[in-house]
Amino acid sequence: MKKINLCLAHMSEDGQELKFVKEAFDTNWVVPLGPNVNAFEKDLEAFMGMDKHVVALSAGTAAVHLALCALGVHEGDEVIVQSFTFCASANPVAYLGATPVFVDSEPMTWNIDPELLETAIKDRMAKTGKKPKAIIPVSLYGMPYQVDKIMEIANRYEIPVVEDAAEGFGSCWKGQKLGTFGKYGVLSFNGNKMITTSGGGALVCEDEASKNNIMWYATQARESYPYYQHEAIGYNYRLSNVCAGIGRGQMTVVDDHIAHHKHVQALYEELLKDVPGVKLHKQPSNEELGVRSEELLCDSNYWLCTITLDPDLKVKGQENAYKKIITGAVGGAAGVTHVADSAITECQPNPNVEALRVFMDEHQVEARPLWKPMHKQPIFKAAPAYVNGVSEGLFKVGVCLPAGPCVSDDDVKYIVECIKGAVEF
Repeated sequence: MKKINLCLAHMSEDGQELKFVKEAFDTNWVVPLGPNVNAFEKDLEAFMGMDKHVVALSAGTAAVHLALCALGVHEGDEVIVQSFTFCASANPVAYLGATPVFVDSEPMTWNIDPELLETAIKDRMAKTGKKPKAIIPVSLYGMPYQVDKIMEIANRYEIPVVEDAAEGFGSCWKGQKLGTFGKYGVLSFNGNKMITTSGGGALVCEDEASKNNIMWYATQARESYPYYQHEAIGYNYRLSNVCAGIGRGQMTVVDDHIAHHKHVQALYEELLKDVPGVKLHKQPSNEELGVRSEELLCDSNYWLCTITLDPDLKVKGQENAYKKIITGAVGGAAGVTHVADSAITECQPNPNVEALRVFMDEHQVEARPLWKPMHKQPIFKAAPAYVNGVSEGLFKVGVCLPAGPCVSDDDVKYIVECIKGAVEF
């Protein structure tokens, strides 16, 4: 059987992607501008709503980078970053010579903890004499962060928010799309995201002036002369017209993709509810969030479905976990790997998590540990961190399961049967 991957791109049934790409080739618009780029940005603006303006870029990482550039982040500044995230949320801070300040998560959404965020702000102000230049909350695996609380704190301290909605495209808080609450919103269209441009991203801006500024940065900061004059450092970050054509086609099926992810989550909920020692992560209810309202607060796109394993759960092959150094790429690293010196690190998932990953891989199912918190990454070991143990605890017990548009109902049933088969009851 073919391998069931976590989340792979799925093209529209009527081939809209190919139509727009062919138009790009037929008209020789194969550069980082053109009709597809303009139309894709308009499609994104309509989807995001709130009268936002969108710049299509080469990657979500580029979007984070340019947002921080526009906010004037420089060497010696600090930027608060959610620790439980992929490195693309934090690396652009380092690109600019600034320091990431990591803040841990709360247990309901697994996203940035509001109380710990305010503690970090106060402490950084006391220690450095100035406020952090930005706050980067993340919608981990598509789950909305507690928007109201985070935005209230950010607004009270007058610190701009750069929402990392790379995994949360289409997720909502109170019916409003993530990526539209902050000063900027980051989107990703990598090959494993809700929609794809093969590789790409976008930055959601609050007005046309902000959009024009970002476009200027993204096109090498060229000044308005008939020759090339540069008075600031710019970047080559614009999305190509060919890739934007893929994005235009994907936008015709984005609602179907989001609905499918939610359907897969519901099926996992039904099939895993009676499996002891295995808990599926779900979006918190209004009651759990402490709010009485008929309106749904937290509406996740369930980009990936995630489970946690009881530490005492026994998985077949657990005794062999971390015995061998991995020499091949794991989890979509495009075949690129840097062979480790040891199979063991100071912070790693429990042996039963690794055993389940190996078992699932042997049965042609891709499963993967949760993101390793940034404050536990060796590259950021010197960065300030405000932690409560939540993200590290989840990293030790969590597993990501396939959820993309290529995952069928039969696939989900097979995955759950594999999990049951892996567990030694």
